[in-house]
Parts: sequence; C-alpha cells; structure tokens
Amino acid sequence: MIHLLKLIAGSFVFVVVLAACSKDDDNPMADITDTEVFDGVVYVSPYEYPKAFRNPMKGLREYFGPGYDTKRTEYPLPFGSIVKEYMQWNMMENIESDGVEKVIAYSNHRWEGVEDINMKVIPRPYIVWMEKYNGGYAKNTYTDNPDDLNGWHWPSDFPPVKRSEDEDTPSTGGYFDPSFSDRIKELVKKMGEAWDNDPRVAYIEMGIIGEWGEHHDPCISNYWKPIHQDYHVDNRTWIPGIEKVLGDAFSEAFKNKKVMVRYAYDFQDYEFGNYWDSFAIDEEEERGYNSIQKFSPNRWKTQPMGGEITWNWGSLYSAGYRSLEDCVANGSTRQLIINQIRTLHTNHLGGVTWADFSNKEFLDNISQIQKILGYRFVLKKFSYPTKIKSDVPFDINFSIVNTGSSPFYYNWPVEISLLDIDTQKPVWSTILDDVNITEWMPGDNWKASVNSYDQEAKTYTITKNLNIESNIEPGKYILSIAILDPAGMLPSIRFATRNYFEGGRHPIGYVGIDMDIDNFKIDSKLFDDIAGDKTLKYVINN
Repeated sequence: MIHLLKLIAGSFVFVVVLAACSKDDDNPMADITDTEVFDGVVYVSPYEYPKAFRNPMKGLREYFGPGYDTKRTEYPLPFGSIVKEYMQWNMMENIESDGVEKVIAYSNHRWEGVEDINMKVIPRPYIVWMEKYNGGYAKNTYTDNPDDLNGWHWPSDFPPVKRSEDEDTPSTGGYFDPSFSDRIKELVKKMGEAWDNDPRVAYIEMGIIGEWGEHHDPCISNYWKPIHQDYHVDNRTWIPGIEKVLGDAFSEAFKNKKVMVRYAYDFQDYEFGNYWDSFAIDEEEERGYNSIQKFSPNRWKTQPMGGEITWNWGSLYSAGYRSLEDCVANGSTRQLIINQIRTLHTNHLGGVTWADFSNKEFLDNISQIQKILGYRFVLKKFSYPTKIKSDVPFDINFSIVNTGSSPFYYNWPVEISLLDIDTQKPVWSTILDDVNITEWMPGDNWKASVNSYDQEAKTYTITKNLNIESNIEPGKYILSIAILDPAGMLPSIRFATRNYFEGGRHPIGYVGIDMDIDNFKIDSKLFDDIAGDKTLKYVINN
C-alpha cells in the first residue's frame, strides 16, 4: 500500500513516497518513520500509534468494593489509569474532634501502592450505600472487612435520620439535622487539606448526599422531580440550602483538584465537572445527557466529564444486557456510547471492574471506546538541527493534534532530553517554558451522521529556542520528548506515536552534539510497544 506524506516546513515542501508494512496480521504497525534532512534541519513525521492504550487520568475507570471485590492479579489493566474510591464519612471522621490526620491515614490505607502502577484515584465521600426503604442495611452481613462499603456510615456522634412513612412529613436527624451543614463544612475542609495536593488524586467526586453519593435521594435541589414520590417536600426529598453549603465548601477546599457533581442542573453557579452514572440509558437521557448540554455546554474545556456505563437497570437491562461486554458487543449501543462520549467530551467512564479483558472480541470493542475517551495527543511533526553546538541557542519545532474527546486538565511539564544511544537514559534535559498542555483541545460539535467533529481539532505548533551546556560530551545522541508527572518529574503521559521507548520517552531522531553525524533516523526495531509498557510510576513526597 502506497502512502503520500506531505511535510510543510516554512516555505519548503517535500513529498515522500513510502511503503507501509506490518509486524504481524494481528498487530499492524509501521516499521518506518518519515525522516528527511534539508539545509541543516531534520524533519520527522512520526507514524501514529494505531491502538488504544493507558494514559493518566483518562479512559476506563476502575472501582473495587473492599470486602467483596478482589483486585486483579494482572493489575493494572490494559486501559485502567484511574480508580474510583468510595470513602466512608465515619472512616475519615468518626467524631467531630477527629483531625485531618485521620483522613490522611485512611486514604493511605485504601490507596496503598497506586503510585507504583501509575494509577490515580477519584475519591467520592459518601454516607449511605442504600437506604433502608430501598433494601439497605446498617452493616454488611457477609463480610467483616472494616472497609466494606455497604451500610450506613454516619459518624458515631451524629443523630441518625428519622423518616416518616407519611410523604408530607419532613425527616429529622442525619442530612436534616440543624448541625449537618456546619459538620459537612468541617469535613470538606479536612478532605481539602488531605487531598488537594495529593498526587494520587485525579479528580474529586463531591458525593456525600444520597445513596452512593449520587445526589438524588435526597436531592440537592428541587429542580427535578424526586425519585420516591411525586412531589418535593422540604427536608424530606431535598435539603434546602445545601447547594450553596457544598458549593462554597468544595470551591474553598479544592483549589488544585477538579471537582465533579452528579447533575448539571445542580450547582449552576459553580465551575464543577459532572459524573453522569447512566450513559446510554434512555430513562436518564433528559436528566443527564441533555442537562449537561443545556447547563454545562462548554464546561468540559476546564472541568472533567465522567460517569459510568451501568447495565443493571433501565433500557440497557431491558435490552438483555448483563455486563459491559454485552453493552459494547451490540453495534448500535456501542455507537450510542461513542456518540455520547464525543458530544459531552467525556474524560473517563466506569463499569469496567468485572469485565474480561482476555476476551478478544470484548477487547476489540472496548478499544474503540478507550481510544476516544479523554485526550489523545498525536505527534504530527518534529524538526531540529542536524548539529547542535554547546552554548549556542538552537530551535526545535513540533506540532500535535488532540484526536480524543477532552483536554488534559492539569498543566504538566513537557520535557526535551538527550538520551544516550546505548542505554536510552537521559544525559541532559530541559522543561519547555510557556507550554500549557491543557490548551490542546479536541474538536467540537460532534456530528454522529458522519462520525466526526464539525469543528476539527486544531493543530498546535510549538517552537522553542533551547541551549545545551558545554558540560555535555561531544557525540551522537537521541533527541526525545516526554510529558512528565510533576510528582517525581517522571515520564507519564504518552503521545500516540510509534516512536517510543519503555519508560515513557519518545525518541525523535539522532543528533550530533559538537560533531557532525550522517544518520538521523532511528531504526524502528528499537521502538517499544506503548500498550505493553507497565513500568511507569510516580513518586509521593511524604
């Protein structure tokens, strides 16, 4: 198969004819990279990595219930980079005088080791797993694991909820106790002190109110009809004033981490993201999908949109689906999920915990979803001088396109480095000033009929003037690029490019430092497979 690649650099245009080849039929890969030299400059057009792969804070999200779900021995999963952690109020604060140290200690216990496998967590504080009137119970009966999520997790010094069977009678205690607002403010403040600068935390799901912390029983506001009766009753079906209490508390406590809420029509005066936990379910289309578009049409540019594919109720259950595998095996349902992800610019989705990744059909189907969730930075072009002289400034130039559905929400640093050609380890590196990766936006205005964004993703071009100090030995090196996790300043985010070395750096080409070389193209046989690399990690500074 013949491809024509056109590379434009300034006023110079050249066309390269190249033959594509593959390593094997099941894993098509190009064994070539377009590398050309013109007037002392190396121009590289890396071949795009074709498959889905793990990347931080995006994609398929895990969840485990302590006491009944067993963590997989093959962890991390092919695509999992984030895990939701339901955090019980009474385990973080059982009495009012408990300090932030208790939040930190319990977080350390529950999240132990996530940094070693490059995972981040999304904590959701909550109180009630299921209410008694929905079949819930105070304590689990089939496990004595103290971390078990089932049951009711009110602190021991707080009055319990008392609910009348009369639908017109307000409830007392619990959410409706006069001291609840002040107590919650203090809890949120402690969580902020514990989590706002914790590198293990990706985003915060507000939670707290309602079953599973999903803000619908009781409701945050009376905007939407209650679930269990036909009309709202103050201090029974909703909590008057709680929107401002929680909105102010979370805004104050979390200056660095992004906060997400369950419904877009709540917290309209606050810049929060969303977790819509009923993707592709007809019964939730208006309350979830349409409301996000109505109330948060551009919120995705600065705040994450997440949620779940939940098949145990509604139209998905009625269609006979009993697993995530069932949902994505059906072509029309899979396309509906894809369209909703693209339209809402969804960053991550849960529902994957019990899926069988050894099933090739499922892996193929779910790969289509992983590939578009969140960001996907494709490195299009890179240019640099054939020879760099010590202490003499030189220019590099590269361009990227975000073919995913969302931006990356934190401004992590971009590194340029020189690698030893034998060890592939850095001998020199620098962080690029004034490069903000949160600005690398995907396309917008999804058109399902043509399966593409009406507003195509912008190509971002970065030109930087750099300088290599004279203490670098003259010789031949590999020029590389990487995006680092600030927690340890280790490579973490990967570009979707075939040029890859295990450990997270992307080799671009050979370069001479204070010497002339005649070969700039790296043999693609030296490249490693991005999807197979499980060596990445970050560092927690205690």
